[in-house]
Amino acid sequence: MTCKDYKDLLMGYLDGELSQEQKQDLEKHLQTCSDCRQELEGFRKLIAITDEVTLREPEDKLWDQYWGGIYNRLERSLGWMLFGIAAIALLLYGGFEAVKTLVNDPTIGFMLKIGICALIGGLAILFVSVLRERLFFWSHDRYKDVRR
Repeated sequence: MTCKDYKDLLMGYLDGELSQEQKQDLEKHLQTCSDCRQELEGFRKLIAITDEVTLREPEDKLWDQYWGGIYNRLERSLGWMLFGIAAIALLLYGGFEAVKTLVNDPTIGFMLKIGICALIGGLAILFVSVLRERLFFWSHDRYKDVRR
């Protein structure tokens, strides 16, 4: 095995996920390879640092600021809702016009028309679904206030 192969095993070694044979083989290699020992030590330090990370609890001052800015939040929420409704309405109108043009075109076969209409409808539904999901997770990101 090469050093790269052993380095791929280091996190599994620290997490206790290696078989007894892999563990013994890696420990034997670590006795002779200073580069892999240094990388293992770096991983140990990284684990120690991440174990110290905690979520910061909001202070009372922050809650006061939040409730003081609730109208600001409501205005933004209302703005985003109106933007979303307008975007959906425009997409629906554009899709309707595209479908109307498609349906009225005598050179396109019936099955192709159905397929294209289903494709446009499916894309519109997926777009709205993904957009809604991203906005939800963006507004509920619990790691915004992580500190060491």
